[in-house]
Amino acid sequence: MNKILVELGSRSYPIYIGSDLLGKSELYSQHIKSKQVVIISNETIAPLYLKTVLSQLDKYQVTTVILPDGEQFKTLDYVTRIFDELLSNKFSRNSTLIALGGGVIGDMGGFASACYQRGINFIQVPTTLLAQVDSSVGGKTGVNHPLGKNMIGAFYQPQCVIADANVLDTLDDRQLSAGLAEVIKYGLIRDADFFVWLEENMSALLARDKKALSYAIEQSCINKAQIVSEDETETGVRATLNLGHTFGHAIETGSGYGVFLHGEAVAIGTCQAADLSRRKGWLNDVDVDRIITLFKRCHLPTTPPEDLSADRFIDLMSVDKKNVDGQIRVILLKKIGEATLPIGINTEDLRETLDGYGR
Repeated sequence: MNKILVELGSRSYPIYIGSDLLGKSELYSQHIKSKQVVIISNETIAPLYLKTVLSQLDKYQVTTVILPDGEQFKTLDYVTRIFDELLSNKFSRNSTLIALGGGVIGDMGGFASACYQRGINFIQVPTTLLAQVDSSVGGKTGVNHPLGKNMIGAFYQPQCVIADANVLDTLDDRQLSAGLAEVIKYGLIRDADFFVWLEENMSALLARDKKALSYAIEQSCINKAQIVSEDETETGVRATLNLGHTFGHAIETGSGYGVFLHGEAVAIGTCQAADLSRRKGWLNDVDVDRIITLFKRCHLPTTPPEDLSADRFIDLMSVDKKNVDGQIRVILLKKIGEATLPIGINTEDLRETLDGYGR
């Protein structure tokens, strides 16, 4: 087992990465502060792993909330189901919520933890590659709104993250590919050597080679932990983690939540950001081709949906947390391994990519 520390002073916490971690009771017990524990999971993950987690918590008062599986259920209405369970069982401020699932469960569980009695204990147990390398780390929590993705939420750090590589054995190929989109992101924004490693080892990752997957998870978490430690609430460098996300969130919202997996939308959005970076004179044709080729090798989409017009893209991108005074701001690449902080883009420049790339 490897342990990576997210250094945030009194809110610092470990990320545990390894195999067979779900069955290690000590990883839970050292971060639980009272007898009351609620486990949040979904209808896909609970039949696979809930029993294992429950067996480690036999000395606690445990209740469970099982939600439907899918981005379309990441709403305030379904978070209310979590509050109903906490209130009906008279859970106190010292209770602990364990989020067992992918990014949707982690975001909803974290948001409920931040809100219930103004903050309760929270443990992340991510069960998808995307959640292990990205959404479970850093304390971003929240839900979607019909007008924008993740626009309702809070920064709220967990007590720990337990990333068990063995759970990826039951992850379907589409979800694995979606997670690799976020892994590639770290190479693009700050770690060019890691990007080269991904080019050389993508076949092993897709074949679920445990050594390759463990290394990719560890390097991704190291990169994110460093960024979060430097900028917890996204006032600076943390915004670079949103490479491709302004385009990607527009795709998710415009297509209907759940049509594209988050990683699929981010892959398309990152290719669009690469195209715009080329038009700004930063990336060359070879750089852009390397980026698109790597996403394609992951069996990820790289062009936007045909029914999403440039006007609709711009309308959706105008609802984004990075925007300031109504101006669309996006993360671009100066080169592979170096991202910009959010920069304002006028609609004429943006339209060149929206009308020109992949159309």
